[in-house]
Amino acid sequence: MTAADLPARSPEMVAAVWAAAAELLPRVLDLTEQLTLVAAPTGDEEQRSRSVAQLFEHEGLAPAVDDLFDVVATLPGRDGGPRAPAVLLAAHTDTVFSSETPLTIRRTESTMHGPGVGDNCLGVATVVMLPALLAKAGLRPAVDLLLTGNVGEEGLGNLRGIRAVIDANPRIGAMVAIEGHNLGRVTHIAVGSKRLRIIATGPGGHSWGDYGQPSALHALARLIGELDAISLSKVPKTTLNVGLIEGGVSVNTIAPSASCLVDLRSVDAEALLRLADRVDRLLLAANRGGITVTAEVLGERPAGVVPLDSPIVRIATAALAEYGIQAAYDASSTDANVAISRGIPAVCVGLTHGGHVHHVDEYIDVPPIVTGFAQLGLLALGLAAAVANGELRPAHRAR
Repeated sequence: MTAADLPARSPEMVAAVWAAAAELLPRVLDLTEQLTLVAAPTGDEEQRSRSVAQLFEHEGLAPAVDDLFDVVATLPGRDGGPRAPAVLLAAHTDTVFSSETPLTIRRTESTMHGPGVGDNCLGVATVVMLPALLAKAGLRPAVDLLLTGNVGEEGLGNLRGIRAVIDANPRIGAMVAIEGHNLGRVTHIAVGSKRLRIIATGPGGHSWGDYGQPSALHALARLIGELDAISLSKVPKTTLNVGLIEGGVSVNTIAPSASCLVDLRSVDAEALLRLADRVDRLLLAANRGGITVTAEVLGERPAGVVPLDSPIVRIATAALAEYGIQAAYDASSTDANVAISRGIPAVCVGLTHGGHVHHVDEYIDVPPIVTGFAQLGLLALGLAAAVANGELRPAHRAR
């Protein structure tokens, strides 16, 4: 995989995109700060989404906002139109932080600090500024670019935003999910997951006077031990984790109820399905001796793989190589999961380096943002050319 895999590239184009990214860096940083200061916990993204829509309008676009508060603006391509193929560039607007989290920003010449600056306010800011980048570089994509700030990517958001965006736009020929961190990543493997709340209930009672009555806590503990004993494959990598346990009333009460949260993951859809079936059978068997066990599905994310030798991975690799970065291929759970599971060529890329992701003291490094932003510009142009030439085609559109 070399820079030669980037359609329609030229040294002049590469240089022009870089120069535009460098010139626009102050504006990107200002937008990142502006967005960070607007709370957007998963499930309550409306205020930030409206800010994103206003920013698109400021850039001369006419964004649409759906019922979930996904924002989609169209940057017209040379061969655009409502029926022509398009490239989706999506950055999620939600964060892991509650609405009560103090939102403050600290900036230096080399870093920016604040909750959500890199995950994913920087991503949203670059998507908003992509039209300006291409305009300054004197370039126009071959097909329409759908520029999106979507909701519901984090935690139990269950990727509902990107699902809605893809459902509403059947002409998507390729997709890029944009994250602020991990410049150099090309995520081409979608880690699927199923998340459950398991609840055990029983009669309860006094620990002395009703001794012998079944305890929901004891029953749940036995079940967790059985879950932990499940043999999991390393290839394809498949995992099971119990992340939270709650229940009981007091030290001298036989627990009438108890619950736990369980996370199942795999890079392979069939392996995830087999694991979920095994868990279901253990839950069914746990209904005995006065104990009732039920499960609530909290979220499901599809799994899938885009081959390393696919055109979209080659183009993403080449875009990085033009700026001296060797791509790092990885597996993760991102908005790209939905597109990949539906046969739409998709990857997730990063924009800079930093640290403390999902912590209030999160930070991003400023200088590499120029490279990350320029990479995104080349990638958008390359994918638009490949879609226009028929080199990228969805394998299927199953939901």
